Amino acid sequence: MRLLWIFIGLGVLFTIPFLIWGDAMELAFSSEAAITWLQGFESWAWAAAIGLLFLDFILPVPGTAVMSALGYVYGPITGGLIASGGSILAGWFAYGLCRLLGPGAAVKLLGQKDYQRGVTLFSDAGGWIVAISRWLPLIPEIVACMAGLTRMPPLKFTLALACGSIPLGFVFAYIGSTGSSNPTMAIILSAGIPPVLWLVAQRFLMSRNKVQTTKDPI
Repeated sequence: MRLLWIFIGLGVLFTIPFLIWGDAMELAFSSEAAITWLQGFESWAWAAAIGLLFLDFILPVPGTAVMSALGYVYGPITGGLIASGGSILAGWFAYGLCRLLGPGAAVKLLGQKDYQRGVTLFSDAGGWIVAISRWLPLIPEIVACMAGLTRMPPLKFTLALACGSIPLGFVFAYIGSTGSSNPTMAIILSAGIPPVLWLVAQRFLMSRNKVQTTKDPI
């Protein structure tokens, strides 16, 4: 039960900035405004964009608008790489911050029973949860925090994070580079590609684990 309450509590915590600054941030970083803002940084526009995507962990930054602006400024490939990298950094920050609490603090926070439930959940289905959640609002930060709190294996988390973040970054960078506005198709691609990528990544992890098991002495 504590696991559910922690999830809800994180949801409330991340919702508060949206209620306070959401409209202002949406206006300040609309697609056109984000392009103008990034262009003002000239050769450092990529760093400013990564900083914004990183701040999405604590502030209601419209990340997809920033990713689209990156596509307009740098093109679909470079813009997509920067957008994906910023999203991955933000996810890893949330994960790492909560993982640093350590298992002792996590058990105290969740209780032994719910901690074990969380560990089992993110060990079995964590890859799917992380990969599929990246295109949703608010949920990615909560999922990354829970993955860190329940000590999801770093490699598994990183691969799942990449599976979700890379399609998101490249899809919106492409939209920004072409000047088109098709949020429905962007959402379909951002939600549909990550599960396919995670299937491939999961096979890689399984093969890697088999090789390690074979090498380990009996």
